[in-house]
Amino acid sequence: MPTDEFRDLIEGYTTFRQTHYAADAERYRDLAALGQTPRTMIIACSDSRVDPSRIFNARPGELFVVRNVANLVPPCEAHGSYHGTSAAIQFAVEMLKVERILIMGHARCGGVRAFLEGASSDRPAQSFIEKWISLLGPAYEALLAEGLPDDAEARQRLMEQVSVTQSIENLLSFPFVKEAVADRALRLQGGFFDVSTGQLQLLDAETKRFEAIPI
Repeated sequence: MPTDEFRDLIEGYTTFRQTHYAADAERYRDLAALGQTPRTMIIACSDSRVDPSRIFNARPGELFVVRNVANLVPPCEAHGSYHGTSAAIQFAVEMLKVERILIMGHARCGGVRAFLEGASSDRPAQSFIEKWISLLGPAYEALLAEGLPDDAEARQRLMEQVSVTQSIENLLSFPFVKEAVADRALRLQGGFFDVSTGQLQLLDAETKRFEAIPI
């Protein structure tokens, strides 16, 4: 066994078995026997600093989580190239019948930074990363029309948050999502997590502003 190369992971697993699993062993057995019935789907960034299960103190089986670079939702494309996240959304809505979907952006997102750096350099989208983050293009064009802040940090924060609203709009391009919103009140919500402060903000549907959750 490659124990030396993965010693930190094995030690973490040992701790998990002795603590978290031991405390929730019956729940894990029930989940294995009965399957999962999460109420919430979260689409979050792959960033190692942003773990939805830890942020929301969730127990096993409570969250159906999809993570990708920059927490993006692609538009519905029958013959496009972006099907991994789309398949997960369809599974959550049609099979699991989740009650809410949260798009959770975060501060200091490397994917958003890479997009902004590429947008300013006009380099072609040749890599897997650049192809994926090109999904931010419509949000960026809309911000350009309104005028982007001169300050780089403010510009990135604005882009990080606007990308969440764009992803919510893209969610509604999926017929099964739009139908679930209309027929059974599936709720779509935007969120934003600040890594440095641990503060979570939620998007107000009326004001279109992110408001901090009071502690």
